[in-house]
Amino acid sequence: MISKEILSKVRKLEIRTKGLVNNIFGGEYQSAFKGRGMEFSEVREYTFGDDVRQIDWNVTARSGEPFIKVFEEEREQTLMLCVDISPSGFFGSRSQTKMELAIEICAVLAFSAIKNGDKVGLVLFSEKIEKVVPPKKGRTHVLRLIRELYTSEPAGKKTSVADALSYVNRLLNRRAIIILASDFQDSNFEKQHRITGRKHDLVNIVINDKFEEELPDIGVVPLKDAETGEQTIVDTSSKSVRKAYRIKVLEQKKNLKEYFIRNKMDSVDVYTNESYLRPLINFFQRRTGR
Repeated sequence: MISKEILSKVRKLEIRTKGLVNNIFGGEYQSAFKGRGMEFSEVREYTFGDDVRQIDWNVTARSGEPFIKVFEEEREQTLMLCVDISPSGFFGSRSQTKMELAIEICAVLAFSAIKNGDKVGLVLFSEKIEKVVPPKKGRTHVLRLIRELYTSEPAGKKTSVADALSYVNRLLNRRAIIILASDFQDSNFEKQHRITGRKHDLVNIVINDKFEEELPDIGVVPLKDAETGEQTIVDTSSKSVRKAYRIKVLEQKKNLKEYFIRNKMDSVDVYTNESYLRPLINFFQRRTGR
């Protein structure tokens, strides 16, 4: 039984994202994610000005009149939302958690997909596959996906991007758009990640929180890793401690960004304390301009 609170959240999110899809992202999505190519539609009689290279010689020979092949863009695609729901995603130092930010972005992309006639599916993962919803079309289906995002609680405590993508690669036989939404607090995922990038149209949504980049000066505090459970005491009043922490985190983010660039992968960085609209719009515009 779904609680009234969850139903209210889903409804509010639908209203909030519907305007964005209708006014901004619906058209941007269509331009950015083009169809897989051209497929044969029909044959029709040749008319002056048609490309003679498209003449269907078999039909022409049988009829005694020239006919040409007509092709249409194969537009329908599959959008698979691959979302990290490991415990680190439930952290948030501002008005929303990283998970809540991921849910809203996924809602925008899912509603944009169905507006353009695409199917949408969902894979939720931690260190294992937590939930799978096969791709389908329609508003009712997308609302179900959003409910799953709001209500699913991870059984796993860590993150395995590699296992999640390995599963997706086995699940989908045809090329699809893969939206990987995660804070990427993981390691040794690169091999499977590159395989997915070659097989599918992979887009990495990196979910960040500013608090994780810079420790506040609040004295001696216990810090606990949400995924490993490891706890340590940190003196945040120490400038050297805060500086060392910031350097380490920013170096990790720099390495991730350089990895994406080196492998020519799409990525979008979003933060819980900032609007995701501009980063997402910039991403769509970069895709369209290619």
